[in-house]
Amino acid sequence: MTAYADLMAHQRETQALSQVMGRLGWDQETMMPRGAAAQRAEEMAALEGVLHSRRTDPKVAEWLESIDAAGLDEVGRAQIRHIRRAYERASKVPAALAARIARVTSEAQGTWAEARAEDDFAAFAPTLTEVLALKREEGQALAASGNVYDAMLQDYEPGTTGAELEAMFGALRPELSKLRAAVREAKAPPQLTGTFDEGAQMKLTRQLARTFGYDMSHGRVDKAVHPFSSGSGLDVRVTTRTNPTDPFNCFYSTIHEVGHGAYEQNISRDYLLTPLGQGASMGVHESQSRIYENQIGRSRAFTGFLFAQMKEAFGDFGVADAETFYKIVNRVSDGFIRTEADELQYNLHVLMRFDLERALISHDLQVADLEAAWNDRFEADFGYAVDKASNGVLQDVHWSVGLIGYFPTYTLGNVYAGCLNEAMRADLPELDADLAQGNTAVATGWLQQSVQQHGGLFEPREVIEKASGMPPNEAPLIRYLSQKFGDLYGL
Repeated sequence: MTAYADLMAHQRETQALSQVMGRLGWDQETMMPRGAAAQRAEEMAALEGVLHSRRTDPKVAEWLESIDAAGLDEVGRAQIRHIRRAYERASKVPAALAARIARVTSEAQGTWAEARAEDDFAAFAPTLTEVLALKREEGQALAASGNVYDAMLQDYEPGTTGAELEAMFGALRPELSKLRAAVREAKAPPQLTGTFDEGAQMKLTRQLARTFGYDMSHGRVDKAVHPFSSGSGLDVRVTTRTNPTDPFNCFYSTIHEVGHGAYEQNISRDYLLTPLGQGASMGVHESQSRIYENQIGRSRAFTGFLFAQMKEAFGDFGVADAETFYKIVNRVSDGFIRTEADELQYNLHVLMRFDLERALISHDLQVADLEAAWNDRFEADFGYAVDKASNGVLQDVHWSVGLIGYFPTYTLGNVYAGCLNEAMRADLPELDADLAQGNTAVATGWLQQSVQQHGGLFEPREVIEKASGMPPNEAPLIRYLSQKFGDLYGL
């Protein structure tokens, strides 16, 4: 075998083990007995040790050194780019630290869940302090003398810096705040009322997953406290949640996670169990989930179809017509929870977290002061006070599991989705006629061809620029939100 073939064989085994670790995480969130948490932490730490050893194996360096990248095709060069980047990063992190992070964050997830249930941030604070200390240590190892937060970002959005995001978000935030203020002064659409059988919700939500092209022969839909997607290639799973008085929580959580899942399912099978066999970045991944959920799923055309589906599933549920239903689906409402926020306010939740986590990593904010800082910023941005920790600083799982640098990719994904939506609409002028019939295949097919099939072949911003014909920027998202909510609220 050649050095390249040997390297790729090693890589496929490493990717396969990584998928096993991901399946352990899926099980922990969905089916694992509560009493198994301590053992699962040891299992995760042990497997992380094996993975870290494989990722830093000196043979990888030898193979990389002996491969002439100039003699490879575009796919081969991209594989080498990813492997080299991952090897260099993994080699900077001591194996003992990697295993400790895996163990502590696995345990921290359970501690966070218990503290959230009790609305007791103080019970979680010592664990969060430990997680942050470990992640800072990791970030310092990765950054050398550079910016620690920027080093952390590379795990989620390679090539992006905190300063670049700060500039983009700085342009976005005042426009969102201005539009939000105008909407809050206008007359609001009605709210959905009544109760909706949770079994019927799950039946319809699985139908919606199929409607958006999710392949159930290579996936499944389960319930979890915090909806997520997991896996790649031939085994891609999504979760959702139900609320008897809010079926939209279930339906749009599912559509969102199906956007992630369909991305993974639609990557070229030629890249299976290789670095190219997964999404280009979390920002690009989020662009798929958000465009599925919002620009497609919350469009006037598609909500007309969903209205008919809900009447079939639940009978007369008190909404007179499809136009009223569209306005209800897109109603701007006060609320504390990021994952339940409407399109207009969602990014304000993310920008707050971006600022807070940067302050935590730089020591400008201490964990002991985090809850107060969160509550102060929330009231400043949204105009009302946080009522309890589970609606505030304890609502998200990310910090407990060490995902520092992940939050900004949610808004970056919305920015990317804005660019993609403009290009897609220009290419598919009759799209709404298809969506009104529940036919999403034209839209999802455009995304599959333009973005999803390529997996990690291109760098994140290159993916968006190739697909949309423009450098990623916040202007299309601002135009989309201004037009949509201006129309909805008569602005």
